[in-house]
Amino acid sequence: MDPARKRKIRLIVALSAAVLLAVALIYTSFSASTEAKQPSDILNASPGQSYQMTGVVVPQSIHHRGSQLDFRVADRDNSKLSIPVRYSGEVPDPFADGREVIVTGKVEDGTFMAQRDSLITKCPSKFQTQAQQDPQHVIITK
Repeated sequence: MDPARKRKIRLIVALSAAVLLAVALIYTSFSASTEAKQPSDILNASPGQSYQMTGVVVPQSIHHRGSQLDFRVADRDNSKLSIPVRYSGEVPDPFADGREVIVTGKVEDGTFMAQRDSLITKCPSKFQTQAQQDPQHVIITK
């Protein structure tokens, strides 16, 4: 066989393999991601399945019991719908009342049982007003 033809065939095979690997990597990365659910979605979810939940920590709901942390998380838009969360592990420094969090776990007996060290605290955006960042310290002026 002609050496130039062999090189072309090798190049085509190598490029085809690279394209297939890239497609497989992209497919795997997109199929592995899950959308975080809000507490109102979790309340109606089937028990036993693992979920990633996002919401706002309900003010004055944080209670420490040894290495266990109990708090409630409410929907971002509707603070009346909330679910109790039981968590153990590292607590991020910015964790506080009214802060938006993401946590992974399962629902057991109406309580969201969080996986150890799965708590992530979202920092407020520098583009929000002070009232949006810290709802407990709202200043009303006339």
